Amino acid sequence: MAEAISSNEPVVDSKVKQVVSNIRNLPTPPIVFHQIQKVINDPKVSAGQIAGILSEDPAMSVKVLKLTNSAFYGLSREIDSVKQAVVVVGLEAIKNLVLSASVIDMFKGKDYDQEFQEQFWRHSLATAFCGRIISRKLRARGLVDPDTAFSGGLLHDIGKIIIACYLPDHYKRYSEARAAEKVATDYDIESSVLGYTHDQVGALLAAQWKLPAKLCEAITYHHHPEKAPSGEAIGYLVHVANHIAKKTFYFDDDAFRVGELSAEVMDYMQLTDGQIEMFCESLREEYVKAETFMQMAGLTG
Repeated sequence: MAEAISSNEPVVDSKVKQVVSNIRNLPTPPIVFHQIQKVINDPKVSAGQIAGILSEDPAMSVKVLKLTNSAFYGLSREIDSVKQAVVVVGLEAIKNLVLSASVIDMFKGKDYDQEFQEQFWRHSLATAFCGRIISRKLRARGLVDPDTAFSGGLLHDIGKIIIACYLPDHYKRYSEARAAEKVATDYDIESSVLGYTHDQVGALLAAQWKLPAKLCEAITYHHHPEKAPSGEAIGYLVHVANHIAKKTFYFDDDAFRVGELSAEVMDYMQLTDGQIEMFCESLREEYVKAETFMQMAGLTG
């Protein structure tokens, strides 16, 4: 990631559109996600209505209950019904849990680089957890809802897995260049070798999936938050979470890919170096709660 923000705006040009349009059988979220998305902003919607929608997808109901009862929420009592889960953790949280489970399911078991698959989900989850940590720590500033921050972090690199799964020739060229490269960031390698970048692919996918505007923004602008037209904080927050996830968990061989946060980002987020280190430590502690998600992705026993 080019943490020191580049001046190149991530424009989804005709080449990227052509590349994505040629992909057959692109994954789509299940019907239950779109049904929940339609009603979630209705102030009159009830927990029972949401539970009714989820009941039409028993497998998703089981996943929502499993995540609600996991260390992710750390509830003091076991939740035994979807309706109860909606009441306890809230509508926004349920929507984001459904989205998280849906996305993981869509890519689970794909026949591609298994090492990449595990690294991808571990980094995506680390970024998601870090986004939630930052949101909670800066709650007084009202930047981004913690559940939205989690989903933005989980989905920020979704374009990378599209390239790996559905554009194998492109992914091979990128992987070979990355193995030989000891200076450039992943983002710059994509740009120079492929002529497009994962955030551009992710932007198109987010539009096709009709994701909420904030999540589209997190995916599209997580390398260039200052370019986001809304001027909201989600792009900056995911940008910082992505940096911290790399800084916290990247091995020595990949340390040079972490980069630095720009002064502009630090100023916008009103962060100090000490806070960045604090977030790294909090992430190490919180990441142990990722086990349920990793199991869902089929990456642990």
